Amino acid sequence: MSYLTESLKIEILMMIGYGDRVRTQCEVVRLFRETHPDLPPLNQGTISKIEAQYREMGHVRKVPSKRQAVADDDTKLNLLLALEENPITPARQLARDKKLKVIEYFKNGMKNKDLSEKYEKVSKRN
Repeated sequence: MSYLTESLKIEILMMIGYGDRVRTQCEVVRLFRETHPDLPPLNQGTISKIEAQYREMGHVRKVPSKRQAVADDDTKLNLLLALEENPITPARQLARDKKLKVIEYFKNGMKNKDLSEKYEKVSKRN
C-alpha cells in the first residue's frame, strides 16, 4: 500500500462513491485495475483501510506513528549505573523506574560509543 499516493487514495474514495451511488469493494478493485493497469492490484482490505481512515480522520494523508522519544545520554547512563548496582534487576523494572521503553534503550543505548566511554569513566570513579 506504500505505492498509493494521497491523490490515488482520493481517487479510490471517488470510485467508492457516495449516497445512492456506492460501489462495492469488488467493483472498486476491478475499476482501479482497469484505470491503473501499471500499478500493483489492490485488494479489498486496502480499500477498506482507506475508507475507514477517511471516515475516522476525515483525510487520507499518511499518519506518522506515535513513538516514544529516545532517552537522553544521562538517563541511559543512570540506567547502566543502576544495572551495575543490582545486575539481577529485571530490565522492565529498570525501564519503568527510569520511565524508558525497554526496547528503545537496548536498541539505541547499547550502540552508542560515547555512552560506553562515559560509563567507563563514571565506573572508574566509583
